[in-house]
Amino acid sequence: MSPYLPLLLLILSVVSTASATTIGVTYVPAPFQPPPEEVASTLRSLKITAVRLPVAEPSVIRAFFYTNISIFLSIPNSLLHSISTNRSAASLWLYNHVVPFYPRALITAISVGTNVLADGNASSADILLRAVRNVHQSLVDLGIRKITVSTTFSFVNIMMTSFPPSSAEFEEPTNNVILKPLLEFLAETNSSFFVNLYPYFVYKMHPEIPIGFALFQEQAYNFRDDEITGVRYRNLFDLMVDAVIAALTISGHENIPVVVTETGWPSWDSDSSNDLEARPIYAEMYLRGLVYHLQSGRGTPLRKEGVTEAYIYEVFDTNTTFTNQPAMRVGTGQNWGFLYPNMSMKFEIDFSGCFCITTGGVLVKMVLGFGLLVIGLLMF
Repeated sequence: MSPYLPLLLLILSVVSTASATTIGVTYVPAPFQPPPEEVASTLRSLKITAVRLPVAEPSVIRAFFYTNISIFLSIPNSLLHSISTNRSAASLWLYNHVVPFYPRALITAISVGTNVLADGNASSADILLRAVRNVHQSLVDLGIRKITVSTTFSFVNIMMTSFPPSSAEFEEPTNNVILKPLLEFLAETNSSFFVNLYPYFVYKMHPEIPIGFALFQEQAYNFRDDEITGVRYRNLFDLMVDAVIAALTISGHENIPVVVTETGWPSWDSDSSNDLEARPIYAEMYLRGLVYHLQSGRGTPLRKEGVTEAYIYEVFDTNTTFTNQPAMRVGTGQNWGFLYPNMSMKFEIDFSGCFCITTGGVLVKMVLGFGLLVIGLLMF
């Protein structure tokens, strides 16, 4: 046996583990930005492998032809009523946004509406469920079975309790009215649970949380213990993910994959009262910590493989106003982007997919090229 074989097996195991979570980005086109084709080329050069398009413009979808970047589409909330009552409306949307492009554009997921229940109106539940089912069935009728169909929730709108994570539960009546039947559908169709998850907003609601805990800063005092399970959490992101997983488990669906459809940290806020938290240095700390954590392949205490995908919000600053986040008025707009309009990086973030393990406090980076070198030695 070649003396290099154990090393090769170690490298392959690290690659397998560390690539568990796909890291994507949210791209919202705007007039001041470069053309979509240039954006797609830049994202590809940054080694970004997934993009979420809240606005599914055909010209933007077309820009990702043959890039091998997976595409996550969203159907606007305004169309849900017509789609829920008439499957032909679902088919029409698919004929305009999927059929002309798939599979040249690698569309892998569709969110039927986003944060539909933000206004607390449970009567929207039936409309939402029927719309989700109609889109799924229309895809099946078209012979397309590899596109996941679900809907997107906001963490702060669906969680009744989130700490300790092991005792987390979904909010009522949302849980019984919509989440349980939706989870049955997701289990039947091998689909994922989509959730927008922002440690920034939870930190704003609970200022007693150390900001370093929200920003992936592993310092002595940046932790929270789940006293029921004895698990120690070193960052708020994992705590929130495990709260969702625990709530899914209580609902009888602990194995449904979780996709974090939005997460990020603002670098600027038009409301001066938020200036202390919305800083470039904090945005960079959060994004770098998030990417490193997801690339490490460590998962979370309750799910070793972690979330299947996580989408950073967002590529460019679009001066976003989150009006649907309860108890969190965030001014007239915030900047969440990590690229300037000239497509230079605002922050130093490595999306290249280098695979990292930590041993004795020493960071060892293993890239695929090194693995290929070992393979070459084996062949030699």
